[in-house]
Amino acid sequence: MNGILLINKEKGKTSRDMVNELNHIFCIKKIGHTGTLDPLATGILIMCIGKYTKLVDKLSFAKKKYRATIKIGIKTDTLDITGNILEKGEFKVSKEEVINVLNSLKGKFEQEIPIYSAKKINGKKLYEYARNGESVDLPKNTVEIYDINLVFFNNDEIVFDATVSKGTYIRSLIDVICKKLGILGTMSDLVRTMQGNFTIDDTFTIENVKLNNYKLLKARDVLDYKVYNLSEEEYLKVKNGNKMVFDLNEDHIILMYQNQEIAIYKKENDIYRAEIMFI
Repeated sequence: MNGILLINKEKGKTSRDMVNELNHIFCIKKIGHTGTLDPLATGILIMCIGKYTKLVDKLSFAKKKYRATIKIGIKTDTLDITGNILEKGEFKVSKEEVINVLNSLKGKFEQEIPIYSAKKINGKKLYEYARNGESVDLPKNTVEIYDINLVFFNNDEIVFDATVSKGTYIRSLIDVICKKLGILGTMSDLVRTMQGNFTIDDTFTIENVKLNNYKLLKARDVLDYKVYNLSEEEYLKVKNGNKMVFDLNEDHIILMYQNQEIAIYKKENDIYRAEIMFI
């Protein structure tokens, strides 16, 4: 079994749980996902199966869109509703203030990675430091907010949509929003509604998969690369990983032979070299 499966992750399960369930259903160990979702979160989780696990890193860089909900009036240690409550309070902000803060976040900035995350520091996951009560300097990474818009607002909740780069922690983004607004708040719900060219409407649940109601995609379905059909002579060369010359003006091409995806080649100067092999 080789291909790409768009899963709608269930609430309460980790991304690893979803991989494990597919391992069991398909009786295959080689499965990877392209962007961790918190147990609280639901939504699109792109799974790469078999030889297509080679695309995990490439697909992980796709833009992601989320719909997030902030519960106003509490702050937790995990920055979401599943954590221990650290503070409570009553706050009032205006819709205009919320919109202004959201607009101020568009662009690139250094985001602090939350302590309750799987990011490793000195070989140990950050959440292990938290659970052991150990102090650690939280790392930062550069992220980009491409777009962010208010969806719903009242005195108890703020709901917004955000399109973001790889590595963006929505919990941390919410923490920044609350600090800028001068309120306490925590993430109470999160849905990944889009990744790359795909939306949650394109996904299948684990139950769908168990009922054999799903579709496996290929590289040409998920990457905006030109497809080139190889001749038999070209195929024999590509099969051995040879450099190739094609009369094409494309940075990347997906090479096919007899309706099978053979490789992804990348152009360097006037020569195409193998980047990913599927055979």
